[in-house]
Amino acid sequence: MRALLLAVAAALALGAPPARAQESGVQCGKSGEGFSQWLSSFREVAVLDGVSHEVVDAALSGISYDPSVKAHDGGVAAFGHNFASFVASHVTPGGIARGKALMRTYAGPLAKIEQRFGVPGPVLVAIWGLETSFGGDNGSFPTFRSLATLAWDCRRPERFRAELIDAMMMVQRGVVQQRPEQLRGAWAGEIGQTQLMPSAVLMFATTPDGDGPADLIHNSADALASTAKFLQAHGWQPGAGWDEGEPNFAAILQWNSAPIYARTVALFADRLAGR
Repeated sequence: MRALLLAVAAALALGAPPARAQESGVQCGKSGEGFSQWLSSFREVAVLDGVSHEVVDAALSGISYDPSVKAHDGGVAAFGHNFASFVASHVTPGGIARGKALMRTYAGPLAKIEQRFGVPGPVLVAIWGLETSFGGDNGSFPTFRSLATLAWDCRRPERFRAELIDAMMMVQRGVVQQRPEQLRGAWAGEIGQTQLMPSAVLMFATTPDGDGPADLIHNSADALASTAKFLQAHGWQPGAGWDEGEPNFAAILQWNSAPIYARTVALFADRLAGR
């Protein structure tokens, strides 16, 4: 799980968050028991937060508890503790070759993105490769079912209830073009080619030149630009190094708080940069 792709932390860092309607007697569970009743009451919370009845119905109708989502929720421990093993399986010669080829293909957009946000192409393409194999696997979990499951779970209910409402806001504002039942992504609700949480999509979705609506699911350049905007907002220093111990490693940790993952991003970026 990325610690900083979560609504409360990001909103506090960048400005006052929107007012959230409060649930009376916040309920949660460790299984599917009680889920349907809670979800029914949560509809009114979403409406009070500004989501239309039509979007609430489209997003939450027919949603069921997904135990496979709960099974995935292991936090940063999911990456293990063996850096060499993790790198060997995620930074391969084939992946490096493909990443370099994509850097050439997207040289124009990457140049615009670096000019706007100060984040160089190797870092963005490394994240792209690690998150979704360069857009080849954006995830197959139904986004609203995943978020609702985690919003009901007692581990972090408030955090994911905010993300669930933000996901409905993405639909309401037209930030994503898919109908709610069509939206797919990672098990924790991340969507797009670099896997942003709904709160982050609302704040950081952009295009390389900043014009027009962004499509993080189908448009690779938009996904890369949005990733750069996220990193800039979380302390990226143009021209500074990104390896562990260098200034920009902290920004990579804001993308994903697991040190092994952040070190892997940095190493992959080094290889793509020819280091």
